[in-house]
Amino acid sequence: MEINTNDLLSNERTCQTKILRKIKMEKDYDVLGKYRAVSNKLKKRFLKRPNVAEGIEQYSSLSKLLKEQECQQYAAFCALAQARCEHTMVNAAGESQSLTEAARNFLEAEVANQDLQCPSFNEHLTAAINCYSHAIRVHIENNSAALAAALSMELGNALKKLNKPGEAMAHFQRAAELQSHSPLDCLQSLREVTSCKISIKDYDGALSVLTEMAYLAQERGGSSITGRPVGAYCDFLCHCEISRVLLLMMLQPTPQRIRPEHAQTLEKYTWDFNDDNSTVQYLGEDLFLMLQSIVMACQSSDLSSLRILQTELWPLLSTEQNHLLFLVIQELSHPSGEGI
Repeated sequence: MEINTNDLLSNERTCQTKILRKIKMEKDYDVLGKYRAVSNKLKKRFLKRPNVAEGIEQYSSLSKLLKEQECQQYAAFCALAQARCEHTMVNAAGESQSLTEAARNFLEAEVANQDLQCPSFNEHLTAAINCYSHAIRVHIENNSAALAAALSMELGNALKKLNKPGEAMAHFQRAAELQSHSPLDCLQSLREVTSCKISIKDYDGALSVLTEMAYLAQERGGSSITGRPVGAYCDFLCHCEISRVLLLMMLQPTPQRIRPEHAQTLEKYTWDFNDDNSTVQYLGEDLFLMLQSIVMACQSSDLSSLRILQTELWPLLSTEQNHLLFLVIQELSHPSGEGI
């Protein structure tokens, strides 16, 4: 059996590094002792006021030290203690910053646990959500809705990456509510909501949110000269239109159950469409004709034409829309999952 010298040297260096780090921690950093010492200094005593500002600095340095040692959860506890001190000094900005730092550290600890496949009760994730929620509440109380929305988006994205779209959806929705005075940001948050709904197979809910997005983009994105949506609003309208058509083709609602606004959407894709149709303006004629062909192919159950259209549309659609088109073809091939 051959021995790889490079592997041996690499393992030896790794072991030496771990041993040195452990010795350094034991020798120089009595973490628990330092934390207790700072906490004892901040206890109220007779005729003596605690130096809260000094406590903030010491908690901050201890948190940074623990983060360097890859002990994110303990760094988070120090950041939480720092946030309590900031609250005592009525420093809302410092409190929210410390809470956000604690939340991010807890989140890193949760990701590390999942990467190592360690059994847990997701306690770090729960702590992170609580810290984010507290920081968001502090921002709202201080009339900083934009910062609160940004943290809601950050938490939603983190949960989405952890494969928890159902939980992420609520935070994206909250971000959209906080961004009511910023239409483009609100539309982006609602787009994330639809993505989460599609991930959990709530297609009716996704269709409703996309319709809400389309109305918002048309209402707030109109040019002062022409009255028609311009710029990024056109991109959102294009995304909503394509996704709505694909969802309607997959759901195939009956004429008795289809909502009026969805019926109007499908009416635009009849052969006798008007050249002045505003939908053509932001979709482009080629894409409009392809969507029209999809509607016609679905209505006639023409699978061969649909597969040809799928190939042509693949580079023009987003990953999520291509997935919806795949589901449309799958539903037509096997109605209600028959034979799958």
